[in-house]
Amino acid sequence: MKDVKVFNLTKPVIGMIHVPALPGTPKYSGDVKSIIEKVKQEASVYKDAGIDALAIENMHDVPYLKRKVGPEIISLMSILGYEVKNLTGLPCGIQILAGANKDALAAAYSAGLDFIRAEGFVFAHTADEGIMESDAGELLRYRKQIGAGNILVFTDIKKKHSSHSITSDVSLTETAKAAEFFLSDGVVVTGTSTGEEANAGEVKQVKNSVSIPVLTGSGITIDNIEKYFQVADAFIIGSYFKSEGRWENEIDKKQVENFMKKILRLRGLKT
Repeated sequence: MKDVKVFNLTKPVIGMIHVPALPGTPKYSGDVKSIIEKVKQEASVYKDAGIDALAIENMHDVPYLKRKVGPEIISLMSILGYEVKNLTGLPCGIQILAGANKDALAAAYSAGLDFIRAEGFVFAHTADEGIMESDAGELLRYRKQIGAGNILVFTDIKKKHSSHSITSDVSLTETAKAAEFFLSDGVVVTGTSTGEEANAGEVKQVKNSVSIPVLTGSGITIDNIEKYFQVADAFIIGSYFKSEGRWENEIDKKQVENFMKKILRLRGLKT
């Protein structure tokens, strides 16, 4: 069994914090302090409910920029990451949409975070924002340059909300192998969109084809966790932990608590 280093436990559950719209984006409310307090409040709810780890993401910043965001985004995401890490003491990661992997790495380094989630690491694909080319070489050289080697880079493969017709002749497992060869610290397998579950058979195929951790990145619920528990090494969960199963809603603490109780039972049954 491949445990994911940095979490120090088997089959960690990573709860998503979708931060309110940030400065300069169309939905920004004009109040930075309220954003910080909102994120801290959600982090506290997750910790009290027994979550293993956290990740912050600028999901409300629609429409997203491709690859590069402004310093106003990077600086506030750094502050938010620092606050979450300092408040909870849990392993914490960050993703900055869309594909702003270097920006996320810089923010993670400044905030003392543990990992980033990166899209477009290997192979090109067509995203909502346009053609997303791979950035593994540039990203990992940047990680080396700033001395952030302790920050893990978990990479999406055949990412949701994207067309992969460019690489239709490259299978999911071959993409995973390429990510491993290009020194990814773990690959993320998702469904076709936010909240849609991944194909468990495909997750298993990926796990059998690489030696790095395999994470599921969408669609996990209390009803399907058992089948994914057998084939994945970690679980990134956002929508299911929110009221009515919608990522943009408030966290449902009882939902998180019940899910984590089931995870603990499953860990106890693991052989």
